[in-house]
Amino acid sequence: MREYRDIFHLKYTLLVIYLVFTTHNYVEGGAVQLTSTNIEETLASNELVFINFYAEWCHFSKILQPIFDEAADEISKLFPEPNVVVMGKVNCENENTVASRFHITKYPTLKLFRNGQPSRKEYRGRRSLEAIVEFIKEQLDDPIQEFDDLKKLVDLDNKKRIIIGYFIRKDVPEYKNFKQVAMNLKDDCQFHVGFGEASQAMHPPEQPIIVFRPDRVASEGDDETFKGNLQNFDELNSWIQGKCVPLVREITFENAEELTEEGLPFLILFHSPEDTSSVKDYKEIIARSLPDFTQKVTFLTADGSKFEHPLSHLGKSKKDLPLIAIDSFKHMYLFNDFKDIYVSGKLKEFIDDLYSGKLHREYHYGPDEKTEKIGDKSEEKTRTDPPESTFKKLSPSKNRYTLLRDEL
Repeated sequence: MREYRDIFHLKYTLLVIYLVFTTHNYVEGGAVQLTSTNIEETLASNELVFINFYAEWCHFSKILQPIFDEAADEISKLFPEPNVVVMGKVNCENENTVASRFHITKYPTLKLFRNGQPSRKEYRGRRSLEAIVEFIKEQLDDPIQEFDDLKKLVDLDNKKRIIIGYFIRKDVPEYKNFKQVAMNLKDDCQFHVGFGEASQAMHPPEQPIIVFRPDRVASEGDDETFKGNLQNFDELNSWIQGKCVPLVREITFENAEELTEEGLPFLILFHSPEDTSSVKDYKEIIARSLPDFTQKVTFLTADGSKFEHPLSHLGKSKKDLPLIAIDSFKHMYLFNDFKDIYVSGKLKEFIDDLYSGKLHREYHYGPDEKTEKIGDKSEEKTRTDPPESTFKKLSPSKNRYTLLRDEL
């Protein structure tokens, strides 16, 4: 009998220890610790997962950790429903395979995942409790604007890329896919939708349609209709992403860090704010003749009135706009004459000259700097230095991250 009592007491003691342990963890709260064993399930079962990739030895990780944990507690109060949002953290020292999988090159890195897919953009906002909570709230906002009259589509911003959906009702799989894609690409396109009478005039009954409307600065083309299977999420997502993520992007002070981190040299059109024709021509020429060069350079436009500093490095000012330059993150090279973009092959040649080293050689020992010594007729080349890169200064700050690539 005593043996049974001892077994009972042992089981009771273990149960108490278990309850104390689990209760302690629950009270402790904070972000969910993610590892190689639970990250897949977490990403797959939640609409939104926001992850802090950190290292315990990293000074900036230590600063962020209590803020991120406090934000996680606040988010769990605001959104207590299961499978909506999870704030997670990955100790990259212990989880090397996870860190490698998501290309972590600096600590701490904050990445957003929607329906298991990583967002193209990392979080680079303020690292405060209020800013992180507000960011999550914004990500859960419905990005789709509903219209009840086709006339309202006439007044949409023609400087934006727009996706328009026409559905009979919301409770159909096609609309579920449309909404999920809209959540994934809300930063790249505007999304609008009409139901019932607002869409019936556009198509036969019960046949949903999704249309892409290009921004009129880049194109004068008509609306383009998706002709694939609306019930196939991957097919729809791929089509809309191809339309919403432009070949030529605008660089701003807000996205410069993200763009520099891609690591490709910049081919930049500097233009006046009111000059839309040069921007349009530049985009059309790149789309027509250089679509396969996206692995060599990042195509950009820049407001020359905002980016006066790079212009001054090139010895130029706003009165010289429009002009084109390459920033290799070491030096800046000026395209000879903007009008040469209309000459077939000139922009391609400019990029090729960067990779062949010709731009670098000519800026150091340019043909216009040649002089001849009288007497022995020997040729001497005068060395010149191209302007240093200004955009490399907009790359991830050493005062905010531990940059792994700088430690190799």
